[in-house]
Amino acid sequence: MARNKEALLLLLDVGPSMHPALSEIEKVCSMLVHKKLIYSKYDEVGIVLFGTEDTNNELTTEVGGYQHVVVLKNIKVVDGDIVEALQQLPRGTTDGDFLDAVIVGMDVLVKKFGVTNKGKKRVCLITNAQCQIKESDEGTKEEQVTTIAKQMTAHGIKMESIIMRGKLSQDANKGIMDENDRLLNIFSKETSTRLLYVENPISLFGALRTRNIALVTVFRGHLEISPKLSIKVMVYKKTTEEKFPSMKKYSDKAPPNDKFAKHEVKIDYEHKSSKDPDKVVPPDQRIKGYPYGPQIVPISSAEWEAVKFKPEKGVKLMGFTDSSNVFRHHYMKDVYVFLPEPGNTRAMIAVSAVARAMKEMNKVAIVRCVWRQGQANVVIGVLTPNLSDKENIFSVQPDSFYLNVLPFAEDVREFQFPSFTNFPASWQPNGQQLEAAANLIKTLDLAPHGQEEVLLPDFTPNPVLEKKSRRLLGGKRSFSNDEEVKGNITAQPANLTGNASVNVGKIGDLTPVQYFEALISRRDSPDWVVKAINEMKNKIFDLVEDSHEGDNYPKALECLVALRKGCILEQEPEQFNDFLKHLWNFCQEKNLPSFCEYLASKELTLISKTEAIDSENTDDKARKGFLVKSEPKVD
Repeated sequence: MARNKEALLLLLDVGPSMHPALSEIEKVCSMLVHKKLIYSKYDEVGIVLFGTEDTNNELTTEVGGYQHVVVLKNIKVVDGDIVEALQQLPRGTTDGDFLDAVIVGMDVLVKKFGVTNKGKKRVCLITNAQCQIKESDEGTKEEQVTTIAKQMTAHGIKMESIIMRGKLSQDANKGIMDENDRLLNIFSKETSTRLLYVENPISLFGALRTRNIALVTVFRGHLEISPKLSIKVMVYKKTTEEKFPSMKKYSDKAPPNDKFAKHEVKIDYEHKSSKDPDKVVPPDQRIKGYPYGPQIVPISSAEWEAVKFKPEKGVKLMGFTDSSNVFRHHYMKDVYVFLPEPGNTRAMIAVSAVARAMKEMNKVAIVRCVWRQGQANVVIGVLTPNLSDKENIFSVQPDSFYLNVLPFAEDVREFQFPSFTNFPASWQPNGQQLEAAANLIKTLDLAPHGQEEVLLPDFTPNPVLEKKSRRLLGGKRSFSNDEEVKGNITAQPANLTGNASVNVGKIGDLTPVQYFEALISRRDSPDWVVKAINEMKNKIFDLVEDSHEGDNYPKALECLVALRKGCILEQEPEQFNDFLKHLWNFCQEKNLPSFCEYLASKELTLISKTEAIDSENTDDKARKGFLVKSEPKVD
């Protein structure tokens, strides 16, 4: 099996105690295979059920025993048949023995791939571990589990156990569950096993991994504490952003009857001279140019290499500081983990000593990292001690450090927002509104005081990727109550302003005020404010000019009031004041004095300095300086 491919065997408990959860397991496992069809279409998947009424596995025929275990689908490349099988799991009638299922699953993998430990082989056990495990013919149950775990390690088989507990029924036997938990813990200690307890379908959805990412070292070398002291370490990425696989271009030009057509699109680029468009410029005659004002400055690769910053590879300690001096919101990008070199006892002792001292003194370390020789960018980060829960520091999980990248001064951006104190008293939030805002913030808290944290990262999949996968595969939503909660994670927020749901690029004719408020509230570009104000001005001109006997005057007034309010909110008072004066002059020129009289009767004023600090008008000037009723002309 190739190094980048995986063989996954699902061991599913379908016994009576699992019946309430089987519908959720069907959906989650089906989505797992769906995602493999997108991410890893050459992976292999198999299904083994236990707790079934029937028995169908090779070990029963060969050596006897292993009753009520069915190999539903043998290991094969993922396809639609496996998805269909997972969507219609049979309901068993007998209590499931997960130990028998593990042995049958290991037998399936060994017979498929032989005794080699190459390739990625993974067993995923999903059960509630509430049923009695039968006694072993040779030795105790603990000894049997230890033997199985050693065999799995020898064959390179990894295992993850997902235990679904949730609300326990009255028939659940606490003693049996404790014994099963103890046996599963032996698997966890003796092998590379993940043991996860989930309470609801959302957690199950995140606990079931689509694929395991092989660890790749980012840095191998010395952590330099001082010129005379360094520790041999290896650095890996602890977390990374999961991205949707890039889509390739598809061509439909191939003959429809050609079964071997790849439908690939190949792109070739040609560089041609601007002086002679028919002449192709060869690579040795091309040079990169960079715009500088109206000019294009050519810079060759040799010139770039001459001025390029080339730091030396290495990780150097810059100093220690209190952990309270480094804020969580300053962490950037991905998390790295520093581990002592495997098999290097002195490195393990040194890392453990430094990490435990830092933990005891509540300190963190600031380090300068250059992962590769000649790397252009330098990383400044903070090392946080991560102490192992194992008593033996030479175990599989030794003491280590977590590295979080810190920002440079130019990476920190402070955004200034206008103060509420500049708004009139009528616009200030009252006590009820402040309480509503405080309650909204509390509902967004994922870790309320005295309660368990919800949506834990280890158990919560990326909702954007899940939604994209469903749409790509044409899946329909069919969620239970818990899944509806998961769906609400990606739902649009409530319409707090009354206009947030209107996503427009211009002001329409039907409801111009609503369109204007939606347009001016957009924050994806600073140009929207200017665009909204200018379009509203044009709309008001059109309404006034196209009015017949004043039929558009009320709507024009509504637009003026909305424009005035928007200019105050965005601290653009002169935009409105200048426009109102211009509109007055426009009406005089177009012989529309009736609109001026209409405005005067409604007592619409200029924006004063009290309402917007940038205004040039005092309160008295804003009230009297514009609204002067026009005198009738004397013939």
